[in-house]
Amino acid sequence: MNVYDFDDTIFRGDSTRAFWAYCLKRAPGLARFLPRQCAAAVRYALGRTAKEAFKEAFFSFLQGVPDADAWAEDFWRTHERRFRPWYLAQKQPDDLVVSASPEFLLAPACRRLGIRPPIASRVDARTGRYTGLNCKGAEKVSRFREQYPDAEIGQFYSDSRSDAPLAHLARRAFLVRGDSYTSWEV
Repeated sequence: MNVYDFDDTIFRGDSTRAFWAYCLKRAPGLARFLPRQCAAAVRYALGRTAKEAFKEAFFSFLQGVPDADAWAEDFWRTHERRFRPWYLAQKQPDDLVVSASPEFLLAPACRRLGIRPPIASRVDARTGRYTGLNCKGAEKVSRFREQYPDAEIGQFYSDSRSDAPLAHLARRAFLVRGDSYTSWEV
């Protein structure tokens, strides 16, 4: 199987920020969560809070979304054009996305692409609370091995060197920069 990071890898941009903008446009009243989000961003930038706590504060806006799963489905109808052409040309049904973005947001994207369900951060779509660790770095390897203990990764693609732990498992790894990628010796 081939494994891919999602944001800035096979998707142009950050899907979480794009979903937040989509939700805010659809329901401007969600702006009431901005003070909490901004305060958490400042605390995180100053090193006074963990990344998961910052992200939970960010995702608190989901408390104002009546059906985040349905909104995520609708979001992908208007944002699937941001999938990178190089990925669409090579995708296979057994491709796997492993990402720090929330699972509830990426699952509909993976269904639309016709690939395996993602391994991603477990975020409650009603509350914005994490129900596990942020799926980043070494946690990606743990989650991959938990779900696919004997699987081999043929090729791995990511835009971030923080994904080196997962890249180490692949026969070949690639760093993505925009609409191209180069071999990544890890």
